[in-house]
Amino acid sequence: MDILVCLKQVPDTEADIRPTSDMTAIDYTGVKFIVNVYDEYAVEEALRVREQVGGKVTIVSLGPDRAVEAIRTALAMGADEAVHLNDPALLDGDAYTTARALAKAIEGMSYDLIFCGKQAIDDDLAQVGSILGELLGLQTVTGIMKFELVDDGKKARVHRQVEGGMDVLEVPLPAIFTATKGLNEPRYPSLPGIMKAKKKPLKTVSLGDLGLSEEEVGAKGALTKVVRYSLPPMRQAGTIIEGETPEEKASKLAKALREEVKVI
Repeated sequence: MDILVCLKQVPDTEADIRPTSDMTAIDYTGVKFIVNVYDEYAVEEALRVREQVGGKVTIVSLGPDRAVEAIRTALAMGADEAVHLNDPALLDGDAYTTARALAKAIEGMSYDLIFCGKQAIDDDLAQVGSILGELLGLQTVTGIMKFELVDDGKKARVHRQVEGGMDVLEVPLPAIFTATKGLNEPRYPSLPGIMKAKKKPLKTVSLGDLGLSEEEVGAKGALTKVVRYSLPPMRQAGTIIEGETPEEKASKLAKALREEVKVI
């Protein structure tokens, strides 16, 4: 079974993220990058399916040169090969142009199953997987928490949580599934896996290879644009209610709630 996994490199969740001085972009100076957390679930599930039925797991990622580090991490986890969409014209786009470039790359590949992360933790859009499914003409199920092959691998039975219960769906393959927390516990790359990852095939794809123009991808082709970034307002310091007796403190608290907070 040929399994594709779409993967994104994102800033570490513990990184101190700041906008640029003009507030129109993010300043990534000194920021550490990691594999998108939800994409780790996607990689792990792809590996488990391969271990069950055999086949090949291919990572597909769009990003600058530094994205190779995240791709190599997925290869170290056990993926077989990778395709890196790397061209300045492909960068700084939105969910649509990202999915469009990925779709063009995937059109020329063999696949029975595609996994994506539910969303990227840097923008939280949760759109690329669904748009990719639309562009490829594939059924897409988002936020799956359980996956199993049925009907001799012709279908997948998946579970996803909904308000008040759980959806159980059977979907003919090929199809796209986006992974969320609870699907599995991603493995850590082993030392032998890290060493082997350095020698695994990693193909670089440019804009010309995709057959798209600069006006169709990246910032030029984006349907949405971030106008401005801003930092959250500073929280005001809390007020300490002082008094000689509990009664005095209670009286001051009630007055503050009535006159300042206006909740009583």
